[in-house]
Amino acid sequence: MTSTPATAPPVGKAPGKAEQRPSEDFVARVLDLCQSKRVQAELGSGLGRPVERCNALHRYLVPRLPERMHPDAKRAHYAIAALIAARPRAAREADAAAAAETDGGEAAADWWRPNLGASLAMAVNKKIIKPDSAEGDLHLMARQSSDAIHPRLPALTGQLLRQGVPVDWAVLLEDLTWWNRDRDRIATRWLETYFRVRTLQDRRANPNEENE
Repeated sequence: MTSTPATAPPVGKAPGKAEQRPSEDFVARVLDLCQSKRVQAELGSGLGRPVERCNALHRYLVPRLPERMHPDAKRAHYAIAALIAARPRAAREADAAAAAETDGGEAAADWWRPNLGASLAMAVNKKIIKPDSAEGDLHLMARQSSDAIHPRLPALTGQLLRQGVPVDWAVLLEDLTWWNRDRDRIATRWLETYFRVRTLQDRRANPNEENE
């Protein structure tokens, strides 16, 4: 079983220097690999495919993963590597700019990290996705195994990234790693975060209503 933690950092954690989590380390390694267009293309060839059909990815990922991993964890790592490699150009440029800003500095404070529910809520708030569609996707995924979710991710994350909505790859990696073993809790967290982000502006405008 991978040592990757099951959840994102808790909301409300005080800003400060954050330790690099295994999921973040893996994402950073993949981003570094993607600086080569050839390697990026080979990693992207695994998009939406199970590990058994990702032969081009083994040479890059096997040395960077534990020798013994739960099948769900291995599939999650391969899927995230392919999704990162397949990012739209605008998203790649934004990631490069963000990396340049933090180069040589402390790790970013991870007092809040967006899971997939938060990203979908941001898309709805920006009128990129209709509320019924986003909520329908979340409720459907909450009833499905990772076998059904993995094939949906390329189109979904691609749509978000093309419109400038961030996807936290480390958080998504952790959630996919544990999905089949802890689906109810992770799906609930996605839904709760979705509605918190969706109603954030209203709650800021009417803070007293939260205490009624």
